[in-house]
Amino acid sequence: MSDAPVARPQGCVFIAQSLDGYIARPDGAIDWLLPFQDTGEDAGFDAFLATIDVLLMGRNTYDTVLGFGGAWPFAGKQVVVLTHRPPTPVADETFAHGEPAAVMARLGQAGARRVYVDGGDVIRQWWAADLLDELTVTTVPLCLGAGLALFGAGGPERALTLASSRAFPSGLLQARYLVPRA
Repeated sequence: MSDAPVARPQGCVFIAQSLDGYIARPDGAIDWLLPFQDTGEDAGFDAFLATIDVLLMGRNTYDTVLGFGGAWPFAGKQVVVLTHRPPTPVADETFAHGEPAAVMARLGQAGARRVYVDGGDVIRQWWAADLLDELTVTTVPLCLGAGLALFGAGGPERALTLASSRAFPSGLLQARYLVPRA
């Protein structure tokens, strides 16, 4: 066995937010996204998902996905749900808890290279711990007026580099940012 250090996996975000910066209504609902899912536009999620080794999501996001009904949308992908109250898995997902750096280190030791970080609380924790390397944010042309912010107050200031941007006929505007590393 090698004593070489395992590289930390890249932390990647792919998320939609309202024009006023909310990723969900105050109660966590994301029903406001539904009209934009039926536009037939390829916002690149499937291509993004194909580059991911592990999906890491919070328990609230997990419960939201389960609430959609139907088949598990992440079949064939390793899914890790961060929670202190693990439910019975519906597919091959696993449940974990711990500090962000320790969780990422375990994923890296298990061979993960790109981790999709999803869920508002988890994204904010990974941002605070400087574990996000790529953020794809799709802005929806809608102001919610209130809700759960992608980044709340008190987070660290960090400059980003715009890697690409796309506008869609529906009014969606997508920007992909990279976090510069020394």
